[in-house]
Amino acid sequence: MNYNWNWGIFFQPNPMGTGTYLDMLLSGLVLTLKTAALAWIIALITGSLVGVMRTLPSKGANWFGFAYVEFFRNMPLLVQLFLWFFVLPELLPKAAGIWLKQLPNAPFWTAAIGVGFFMSARVAVQLQAGIGSLPRGQKMAATALGLTTAQGYRYVLLPMAFRIILPPLTSEFLNTIKNTAVAITIGLLELTGQARSMQEFSFQVFEAFTAATILYLLVNAVVVTAMRFLERWVAIPGYITGK
Repeated sequence: MNYNWNWGIFFQPNPMGTGTYLDMLLSGLVLTLKTAALAWIIALITGSLVGVMRTLPSKGANWFGFAYVEFFRNMPLLVQLFLWFFVLPELLPKAAGIWLKQLPNAPFWTAAIGVGFFMSARVAVQLQAGIGSLPRGQKMAATALGLTTAQGYRYVLLPMAFRIILPPLTSEFLNTIKNTAVAITIGLLELTGQARSMQEFSFQVFEAFTAATILYLLVNAVVVTAMRFLERWVAIPGYITGK
């Protein structure tokens, strides 16, 4: 294999004038974390609302939740990002479309919203399963105490359901971080995008993507460790996360 390894490339100035190649990768990592954090907030809030709707006795709420999940879960993330970034501005009124095209950091907002809605469908299904796994007596007890449906979910069902689904939610959060890499296709220079830029500038492809891989693994290890502590902290004996 005729390849010139150069691990010192990370400490050499990059052509963009923003420091070294390592600085370039770290700036991409920061953007990855920002995008993933915003996307996860969107996914958690929206997915929780849709997940609750899928468990309500209302047929209208059930059908809306079903349609939402099937739409966002069955369409590839790449296609969704293209729809948000390229198609949506053309469908809106001219003034709104121009505003979207000229929006500062448009790739960032598009990626966060696109990944957020894509992951929200998965969160909704996880929450529906968590609520469905609870004993029926809990809902009946909430009703017997005089709680409304909203209060029953707020004080009884959701706290228990979220404890049960913490392990799969951890996996979904990790998927959210990794899915931000797809945003390179709409011009977002997150970690994968910066590794690609480093490879194009320096022709050190193995060093660039090895460093990106290590950074992804480190971030994921921190998330997994933190979520394990959270699972133990909120665990209730007798349930999946309890002892």
